[in-house]
This record gives sequence, C-alpha cells and structure tokens, in this order.
Amino acid sequence: MSILIDKPYLRMLSNPTFENPIFVQGLSGFGNVGRIAAHMLVKFFDAKLFAELYSPTFPDYISISPKGIAHLSKYDFYYAPLEKNNLIIMSSEIQPSFDDVVSHYTICEEILNFVESLNCKFVVTMGGVPITEDKTEVFVAATSNRIAADFMEKGGVIYSKGKIVGGTGLTLALAKERNIDGVCLLGTTLGFKADREAGFLVFKLLMKALGQEITESLKDDVSLEQ
Repeated sequence: MSILIDKPYLRMLSNPTFENPIFVQGLSGFGNVGRIAAHMLVKFFDAKLFAELYSPTFPDYISISPKGIAHLSKYDFYYAPLEKNNLIIMSSEIQPSFDDVVSHYTICEEILNFVESLNCKFVVTMGGVPITEDKTEVFVAATSNRIAADFMEKGGVIYSKGKIVGGTGLTLALAKERNIDGVCLLGTTLGFKADREAGFLVFKLLMKALGQEITESLKDDVSLEQ
C-alpha cells in the first residue's frame, strides 16, 4: 500500500454487501466517550474491519501495538449485519488538530462520500460533552425535530445550547446539508480520563433506538481496554 501525501486515502480490506446501512461514528474527544461507545458496538456485534481511512492531516505520530508493531494513524470502518439494517461503525483514537478547520471539513466530507456510496441514509455521531458536576445524561442533537423527539422518547435530553466541536458535530451538520438524516449522542463527562460509564450510556441509548434493550449486567461484557 502506498499512502498519498496530499489528500485522504481510503483503503478497502473487503467489500461486504450492505442493506439499509446506518453509519455510526465514535471518535476521540471529551472523555473518549464516542470512541468507547463505538468499541462497545464493535464488540457487542462482533463487527468486522473492512476499510481504513488515512490522511496526511492526521497527527504526526504513530501507534505501536502490544507486540511492538508500528501503525499509521487512521480511521477504522467496521460492518455488522443486523436483521433490519447493517451498521457501519467508524472509530479512531485520533482526529485532525482542532485548529485545522479545513482538515476537519475535508475528512468529514471524505467520510460522507464513502458512506453515501454505500447507500447510507442515516448517520449517528457519538461523543462527550464536558460538565462541571457529576450528572449522567445523554444529550441529543439531530437533523430534524422528529428525530430529536424520537431519541427523547428513548431517554435522551435535548442539547439546546452550546457547540459540538470536531468531527462529532461537523459530520452531522454536513450530512444534513446532503439531506441525510442523523443524530448526535453526547454523554456527559467530567472529561479528565476515559469515561467508560458515559460511553456505556451512549451505547445503551443507541441500542434502545435500534430496538434492543441493554442491561447494566452487559457493561463488563462490552467493555474494551481503552
């Protein structure tokens, strides 16, 4: 594989067939909530890696595996077949620098180009929102009042003020510009360390929206080393 140094590069590892796919994105950020929730989805559904996205605008460091193997920073795409929909789950421990606005737009557009080519009609982004008191909630922002109301009925709370920084917000807003429906789920977190509890609450709400109730007893089963 040769990585292009002037633009994002998408590497396909396999070509699964998708039916009515839902795209779910969980990136690093406040409390690593989005990434933790995405990893819980991957583990719960035993999702399979099928594509990787590389970019010269990602941070200039590499990841080292437990066996000492070097890897470029990347976004990983997994697929999981469900009865009614397929899931495309994207996760990563990195994002472009928050100061590099153009890179965020470029990467998010590349992601949406890819999932739209797979006939994705719904987008879910997951992340954390910092709070100053220990209060566990999942805030909801959506592309329409109807979708926001649907997730409120599942237990979410409308995120009526503030901003959503990075790819977590931008992917949703750019999807709306393409007339793709979507929702952003934000777990409340103090943000000082990886917040497994907040990640689990986001995972639990999304699973409820997908028609599957998750109990607290499953928390340890779906947790991964972060």
